[in-house]
Amino acid sequence: MIEARALRFLALHEIDLASFGMDNSRFDAQVTFVYVGDLARSAAFYGDLLGLELVRDQGACLIYRAATDAYLGVCDHRPPDPGGLIITLVADDVDEWAARLTSAGHTVDGPHINERFALYHCFVRDPDGHVVEIQRFDQPL
Repeated sequence: MIEARALRFLALHEIDLASFGMDNSRFDAQVTFVYVGDLARSAAFYGDLLGLELVRDQGACLIYRAATDAYLGVCDHRPPDPGGLIITLVADDVDEWAARLTSAGHTVDGPHINERFALYHCFVRDPDGHVVEIQRFDQPL
């Protein structure tokens, strides 16, 4: 890990770490944690239904890989609090995901075209009420 002073020096002199074969990002990965009421029920939703890979079982938390360096942790050591958070999973096959979720008995809102944000998406709630959005950007990130 490069020290903060070295990073400031490189930034001040506009030196790009990529030119040295190094990554410019300051973080190695991203994890979003949500609290759930039943780990087994959440494992069935995120692991079995959505197909996310379980990468770590910490007992009170299960951590799933959502993308190469992005993770979702579901934990049962606090009560669920689904307000104000949207878990967004990006995929090209929004229609297929909506059909799969519907056939598994979940109520799906959409898919819809969202012209304001230039995307196509649908919404579903996980077993604890957290909003899960599956979307496709019109312009890839």
